[in-house]
Amino acid sequence: MTESTEPVINGTNPGLRIELDDVRARGSRALADGLADALRHAVRAGRLPAGTRLPASRSLAADLAVSRGVVVRAYEQLVAEGYLQAHTGRGTVVSDVHTGGSAAPPPIRPFEPGNPGVPALGAFPRTEWLRALETAMGSLPDAELGYGDPRGHPRLRRALAAYLGRTRAVVAPLDRIVVTGGFAQAARVIAEALVRHDVPAVGVEDPGSVGVLETFRIGGLDTHPIPVDENGLDVDALAATELRAVSVTPAHQFPTGAVLAPARRTALLEWAVAREAVVIEDDYDAEYRYDRSPVGALQGLAPDRVVYGGSISKTLAPGLRLGWVVAPAWLATTLTEVKHWADIAEPVLDQVALAVFIETGALDRHIRRMAVRYAERRRALLAAVARHLPGWSVTGVAAGLHAVLVPQRPVPPDALDAMAHAPGGLGAIPLAAYAQSARPRPGLVVGYGSLTTDRIERGIAAMAATPLRVRG
Repeated sequence: MTESTEPVINGTNPGLRIELDDVRARGSRALADGLADALRHAVRAGRLPAGTRLPASRSLAADLAVSRGVVVRAYEQLVAEGYLQAHTGRGTVVSDVHTGGSAAPPPIRPFEPGNPGVPALGAFPRTEWLRALETAMGSLPDAELGYGDPRGHPRLRRALAAYLGRTRAVVAPLDRIVVTGGFAQAARVIAEALVRHDVPAVGVEDPGSVGVLETFRIGGLDTHPIPVDENGLDVDALAATELRAVSVTPAHQFPTGAVLAPARRTALLEWAVAREAVVIEDDYDAEYRYDRSPVGALQGLAPDRVVYGGSISKTLAPGLRLGWVVAPAWLATTLTEVKHWADIAEPVLDQVALAVFIETGALDRHIRRMAVRYAERRRALLAAVARHLPGWSVTGVAAGLHAVLVPQRPVPPDALDAMAHAPGGLGAIPLAAYAQSARPRPGLVVGYGSLTTDRIERGIAAMAATPLRVRG
């Protein structure tokens, strides 16, 4: 073997030995399977490239301290699967397997670039959530641990109907609520449901959520940008298109922070009725308004024309992956079918725990506590900008977990990018990252929800310390 010009593996390969150690005590068949699996993974990962000649079965068995039959069975299995080829006179060699080699899989983009909307994860109410989980576990009948209703557990849907009606003026009959894996899944099932109803395209806010836009596209919808200004979505621009669907964030536009003006709210719903169109209302952080009560949801004014979506990603934590859709009657059945084929239903214990959390008032208490904290952090951001970046302003209403810093004088894109990546800065995102237009407005999107006031102060100071030319 050693005289061959072909690559040869060593029988004492530690990777193979580790794999076998895990199953050595379970018998010869398990050992053969373990060896086959180790070789299979080595071929797939490119560690054993095509043409590699494997040791003779007797030699490898001796090196691995197993019977020769273990190696023979492993080789035979992989020959049958096509990973190996047995040649008289040449022994056993690795086939040319097109498995992608060692190339890394394509990266999965985060739902939003950066983290401008992350809440204060350190303030997650662990004790109250654990109590809700314990209550949920103690109250769940055995039968409810089976496959659940794709619309969601009835107890959570009842709790959501009451909560959304009380806090957001949403009209939410139980049979129109579908519990989802956050708004990310909600956007996907909405897109697929609309495609089934012969709605091929959707208008999206520009600038707007990159994650939502891409999810709509993956769900089968074409997307068309509709401009946003200080009054929210430009409804006249929408009406000039042939679209029959549009996605909006009316209570606190992402990322600009604008609130959809009253006249435009009216015009948008009139457009939906006249066009027999659908408005997708993404109510992602409406609970957090610091200068007044948040505006009510659009859905309450036109339940048959608005698909309402929300989640606990901003109020509790995105890692819980719980959200909801309240759909018009004509769309609810399709949404339920799409959700069923996606994953049947959300985890029942988490659903019932959230129901308990809502029913006991724990969610309301947590939101009130966090609203005080986030308002303080937003004030700290404004004060820091005034001190360190006097040529800049903060736009958007006093709400949510992020704000937009806008220069009063023109600033080139590379200068904005330098500020965004300033060492010790706040990880800001250029507003252009959320825009589809050729000439996006200048600005930096800054998330403050997960930052202390001291960290905000230091971060803005670090951004201001970039070269003078980038500060405007």
